[in-house]
Amino acid sequence: MTDNLTPEQRSYCMSRIKGKDTGLERKVRSELHKRGLRFRKHVRDLPGKPDIVFPKARVVVFVDGDFWHGYRFPTWEHKVSEFWKEKINKNRERDRKNFRKLRAMGWRVIRLWQHQIKQHFESCITKIIAAVRDSRSEENR
Repeated sequence: MTDNLTPEQRSYCMSRIKGKDTGLERKVRSELHKRGLRFRKHVRDLPGKPDIVFPKARVVVFVDGDFWHGYRFPTWEHKVSEFWKEKINKNRERDRKNFRKLRAMGWRVIRLWQHQIKQHFESCITKIIAAVRDSRSEENR
């Protein structure tokens, strides 16, 4: 499948795609903040620069786009060009490595998919709050 845009047009389109502070990230952060939780954003010192970090609770949250991070990629990878197969597979492998590194460092990792947030927003927020509270209650034991 060939690209129907010129390289300059494709470059412009791709430059418009945000990598952080996406609408979904802002929506999740806003709701967590409304509920009294405080956190840091995009912590560079941690593998993968998690989108939301609760340092005291040692909980990190990633808000992953279905396409970019390859949600159920094996079921649709045949529909994309070799370039995208390679790119998405690299993203998935990097995500797995970062997950393992964070777990080895003692962090609890929550990964929320774009479609989950859109379809089950409240349960995603509840999952994060429960993880933070569980970690804090373990801390006090």
